[in-house]
Amino acid sequence: MLERLKNSNIRSRLEEEYRATAGKKSRDFTKVLVTFVKSETNKKYEGLTVAQIAEQREASIVDALCDLLIEEGAEAMNVSFWGVEEDVSTLVKHSAVMPCSDGWSHAPYGKLGEGKPHPRCYGAFPRYIRKYVREQRFFHLEEAVRRMTSMPAQRLGLQNRGLIRIGFTADLTVFDPEAVIDKATYSEPHQYPEGIPYVVVNGELVINEKMHTGALPGKVLRKRCRN
Repeated sequence: MLERLKNSNIRSRLEEEYRATAGKKSRDFTKVLVTFVKSETNKKYEGLTVAQIAEQREASIVDALCDLLIEEGAEAMNVSFWGVEEDVSTLVKHSAVMPCSDGWSHAPYGKLGEGKPHPRCYGAFPRYIRKYVREQRFFHLEEAVRRMTSMPAQRLGLQNRGLIRIGFTADLTVFDPEAVIDKATYSEPHQYPEGIPYVVVNGELVINEKMHTGALPGKVLRKRCRN
C-alpha cells in the first residue's frame, strides 16, 4: 500500500476521486482527527484534523494524507466524527441498548500516555451517568447501572458476574452518583474521571481512595456455551 501511495498516477486518481466526492460526510477531512503518530517529527500533528495538517504543510488533502501515512509507515491513528446527536439519544433510550466502549487502556504517563486518544478511553461510563442520568434524565440511576453490569453479563453469557449476590464474583465500583464525571476531552484526553474512590476486581481492592493499589486480579472471561 505504501509503495502505491508513492506512485504519482495513483495520487492523481485519488485527487480526482476526492474532488468528485468533496463535501460528502465520508470524505470530510475536517472531521478526521489525527490522534497518534510514532515519529517525533510529526508529533506536532497529534490533535489536528487532516485538513489542518494539509493547510500547515501547504499541500492538498490527498498529498498531506498520503505523505503522512508514508512517513509513519501507516501506523498513525485517528478519530472520525460522524452521526447526529438526536440519533444517538434515540438509541440510548431504547430498552434493548446498553453502553459499551471500544476504547483502549491508557494512563497519563509512560507509553500508555502517548498521543491524544478518544476521550472514551477514560470517561465512557462516567459520561453515561453524567449525561443521560443527571443531565438529560433519560432513566434512573438504577437502570443505568443495570445496563452497565447485569444486562451485558447476561447478554454475553458471563456466569456469576454483573450482580451483587452471594456466590457471585465481587466486581464492585463505589462511586458518588452526584459527583462522578468524565474529565477527558479531545484536546486533553489523558484525564481520569472523578467521583470513583474505590474499585474491587475479583474480590481484590484495585482502586483505594482514587489510587491504584498495584493489584492486578483481572483475567480474560470466556463464555460458557451449553451443548
